[in-house]
Amino acid sequence: MLSFVHQALPTRVIFGAGSLARLPDELRRLGLSRALVLSTPQQADSAQALVSNLDGFAAGSFTGAVMHTPVEVTEAAMAVVGALGVDGIVAVGGGSTTGLGKAIALRTDLPQIVVPTTYAGSEMTDILGETKAGVKTTRRSPAIQPEVVIYDVDLTLGLPPALSVTSGMNAIAHAVEALYAVDGGPMVSLMAESAIAAFAKSLPAILADPGERAAREQALYGAWLCGTCLGMVSMALHHKLCHTLGGTFDLPHAETHTIVLPHATAYNAGAAPEAMARIARALGAPDAARGLYDLAGRLGAPRSLKELGMPEAGIDRAADLAVANPYRNPRPIERDAIRALIARAWAGDPPA
Repeated sequence: MLSFVHQALPTRVIFGAGSLARLPDELRRLGLSRALVLSTPQQADSAQALVSNLDGFAAGSFTGAVMHTPVEVTEAAMAVVGALGVDGIVAVGGGSTTGLGKAIALRTDLPQIVVPTTYAGSEMTDILGETKAGVKTTRRSPAIQPEVVIYDVDLTLGLPPALSVTSGMNAIAHAVEALYAVDGGPMVSLMAESAIAAFAKSLPAILADPGERAAREQALYGAWLCGTCLGMVSMALHHKLCHTLGGTFDLPHAETHTIVLPHATAYNAGAAPEAMARIARALGAPDAARGLYDLAGRLGAPRSLKELGMPEAGIDRAADLAVANPYRNPRPIERDAIRALIARAWAGDPPA
């Protein structure tokens, strides 16, 4: 018998080309006049330009966001929040910037507006992953959920093809795990399958022509769907492994997701046949795990953790950390099998 619980997300979504122009209206609607604009160092010029364009709404900028949301960076940003009398957050960028905005919101309950420039998807969730002393931990809270997300395809046109590919594969991972989540449901499954199909079509087109607006729009639409799935359900083995690997070995977030995804999918294949059928159908492939691995290969994405600089000696440590705390997953978490999975991902072998 069909049985599920569906919880809709409270985030207001504005989607469309040129929609960044609506940012002042959204700040006004939230009653904000001293927003802090966040970015990474690489996007500092864009952040400062946005501050200048938000005359009367922005207090300044903080451009120190980095991967995995280190607590020390959040503390530096909090000092700026206090010094400038900030009343809201505008995070412009990918998952690093979004994560910093969430960390500030968790500590202050300030309202957030997120303007994604990648396909990370985390902007649609109440999930925050923070790193302290080399260990990444995850928490959920209503205070973490952004109030507004503005998806403007124009802001993704300059995203380099290689980053577009890994960012898109990272987003696909949210949809894959949503399909076998213990708290999933029919609406989530529909969105997840549609999202995977959107990326399977758009990422090769973006690689062929990075300025193809229709492909960029389709990928951003897929990112919204993937992020929405991520925010509605519990993630499982794949995300646990990626957080462990990223936080412990300081590996790049999207690339790590790209490499691990086929292997985590293969691990769960026998325990989640319906999910595997949906994934394969969306990819147009006979097998879900191999389809993900082959898609990454066609797109020229990295397929081995050793390419990212993970030491082979770290495989056992990663396996130990991955099984340290129990979590829900379709297939029971077995240390030897997890170690074998990580070893294949490290070497770049096809999923087994």
